Amino acid sequence: MRGLLIACLLMCGSTSVLFAANEVTGPFEKYAGRWVGEGRLGVRDGATEQVKCRVTYTATEKGHALHQSIRCASPAGSIDVQTDVKHAEGRLQGKWKELTRDWSGSLTGKVTDKSLRVRVAGDSFNANMNIELKGERQVIEIQFMDSALVGLTLWLTRG
Repeated sequence: MRGLLIACLLMCGSTSVLFAANEVTGPFEKYAGRWVGEGRLGVRDGATEQVKCRVTYTATEKGHALHQSIRCASPAGSIDVQTDVKHAEGRLQGKWKELTRDWSGSLTGKVTDKSLRVRVAGDSFNANMNIELKGERQVIEIQFMDSALVGLTLWLTRG
């Protein structure tokens, strides 16, 4: 009887492993964790500023939902953005909020083989963003529209 119970447990365990191996994870799993780094912020008058950032990604729903927290500081000030995004069939949809200025808006986008391509919209500004993993680094590029800001490029590593 004890041998049968052990055999049954082993069989159930291997079935669980098979089902787990066949589950498809979403695009956010590979971003999960804390990332730190720096970058450059471009302004329309040609000036640039050094920026330091900390980005934390919390993936849920097997990588199909994401909470993102971005904190950046430069000599001119800081930002604190919280984003919640869902993934379905290659498309991204979500909401964002900048906590210190009380700005908010929506985001849409798509998942490509190499990156997340996102359009950020709100009353305060509109931007296009590309988030890409390159080896052990993450590169975030943002192009601002109708703004005194031109763009932001960040180079991040896990930390």
